[in-house]
Amino acid sequence: MNEPHATDNAATGIWGLDDVLGGGLSRGSIFLLEGEPGSGKTTLALQFLLTGEAQGEKGLYITLSETDKELRAGAASHGWQLGERIKVCELIPADSILAGGQHQTLLYASDLELGETTQQIFAAVEREKPSRLVIDSLSEIRLLAQSSLRYRRQILTIKHHFARLNITVLMLDDLTSEVSDKTVHSIAHGVVQLQQVAPDYGAERRRMRVLKYRGQRYRGGYHDMTITKGGVRVFPRLVAAEHRNRLARASIPTGIKPFDDLLGGGVDGGSSTLVIGPAGTGKSLIAITFALAAVRRGEKAALFVFDEELGLLYDRMQGLGLDLEGAGDRGEILIEQIDAAELSPGEFSHRVRRTVDQNFIKTVIIDSLNGYQAAMPQENSLILHIHELLQYLNRHGASTFLTMAQHGLVGHMSTPIDVTYLADSVLLLRYFEAQGQVRRAMSCIKKRTGRHETTIREYHIGEGGLRVEAPLTDFQGVLHGVPAILGRTEKLMDTAGA
Repeated sequence: MNEPHATDNAATGIWGLDDVLGGGLSRGSIFLLEGEPGSGKTTLALQFLLTGEAQGEKGLYITLSETDKELRAGAASHGWQLGERIKVCELIPADSILAGGQHQTLLYASDLELGETTQQIFAAVEREKPSRLVIDSLSEIRLLAQSSLRYRRQILTIKHHFARLNITVLMLDDLTSEVSDKTVHSIAHGVVQLQQVAPDYGAERRRMRVLKYRGQRYRGGYHDMTITKGGVRVFPRLVAAEHRNRLARASIPTGIKPFDDLLGGGVDGGSSTLVIGPAGTGKSLIAITFALAAVRRGEKAALFVFDEELGLLYDRMQGLGLDLEGAGDRGEILIEQIDAAELSPGEFSHRVRRTVDQNFIKTVIIDSLNGYQAAMPQENSLILHIHELLQYLNRHGASTFLTMAQHGLVGHMSTPIDVTYLADSVLLLRYFEAQGQVRRAMSCIKKRTGRHETTIREYHIGEGGLRVEAPLTDFQGVLHGVPAILGRTEKLMDTAGA
C-alpha cells in the first residue's frame, strides 16, 4: 500500500486521509471540513488535534455549538483523553446576559455580536498560542453575520489573522444553512467534504472527497470511510495503475488431471478466474479446490465468504472429506465472513489488500459476487471496483477466483451483472437432464493466457470433493439443459457408484 507522502504538512493521523491529501494539511493554512450532522466532522477534528499533541504541538478547539463536556464525552467514547496540550474554549454568553429574568436556554445565539465573537476567538488563540486550531462551527458565525457579504468579510479577517500566526486551522461547517453558501470554498486553502448515506437496508455508509487543495496533488473522487471505536478510518480508492509489477506467470494445477486438462494444464498465476453457474452446481467447492491445491504446494490462501454461514460451509466441506475448518485453524487458509450489509466496497478492497500484502497470499477466493453486489448501490461502480481489485491482485502475483450465481436452473440463464469480460478465465457450470437424472457439466469458455479444451465434461460432487470425467462427445445441447443423445450413453459417468 502507498505510504503518505513525506512532506512538512500537518498530518491528521488518519492513514487513509493523509494518503488522500498527499501527506496532510499544509501548515499555516485554513481548511474547511464540511458535512451534515453525524458525518464525522468532530471526530476527525479531535484526531487532528490528538495527532498534533503526540508530535508535541499545542491544539485549541473553539466550540460555538457543543459544550466542553460533550466534546470530552465524545473523545472518551473512542478511548481518548484530551491532554494538557489540547485546550477547549467554549464560547457562551456572559453571565450578566443570562441574569435579570432573561430565561434563555441557548448557550450561543445572536446575543453576542459577530465582531465580539471574532474578538473572543482571537483572544483565545492569543492566550493559548496553538499550532493547530479547530473552529466548530461556521454555521453559528453565518447566522450572526446575517448577510453573505458580512460573513465573507469575517472569514477573510479570520484567515489573514491566523496566516500571520502560522496556525493550521480546520473550520467545521455542518451545512445546516438553508442557502448553500460557497463563501468559504473560495477563501479556504482546501475543502474536504464528508457524506453520510442511509441505504434501504443495513448500516449507514460514509464517504469523503477532497473538493479543493491549492498547490497540492491529492486523490480525487470519493473514498469510503467508517467511524468505529478509535476514530475515523478512510479507505483510499484503489488505483491499480499505481501498482505495476512484472511477474513470471507459471501454470497452477489443481491436482485433478481431467480438470487440469480442461483448463489447459491449470490456471496461470496472477490471473483471475470466474466460476459461474446456477445455485447448487458446486461453485464454492471448485473455488475451494484451488485453495486446497495452494495449501498442498506450501502456499497460503484467503477465502472471503459473502453468502454462506461459515459453520454450514465447514460442515458441507467436512461431509465431502475436505477439512476446510482445520486449514483455517492452522492458518493455511485465511477465512473471513463478510457482511455485505455492514461493509462498504472500499473497506472490503482494503481488507483484501491488507490480507494479501501482510500474509503473502497467492490464492484469493471471493464467494460470491452476488453478495459483493449487495454492498454496491450502483452496478457500474461494482464493475469498476472489481476491475481495480483484480488488476491489483494480478500485478501482485495473486490468482483470484470469483464465483457468481446465475438466475435459473435449467435452460436459459441470466446473470445479475456481466463481469465475464473482466476475468482472464471463465468456467461455466450447468445442470442437464439425461436418463431420468439431473447431472452436472462444466466447460472452460475463456482463457486469455493460454490454450484450453473446448469440450464439455461431466463432473460429480461426492466423497473426496470434485470428480471430473472424460469429455461428453456423444451429446449435443448439454449447456441448454436437455441434450440430444448422438452416441452411446455409456459415456455418462456412473453416479450410482460415485
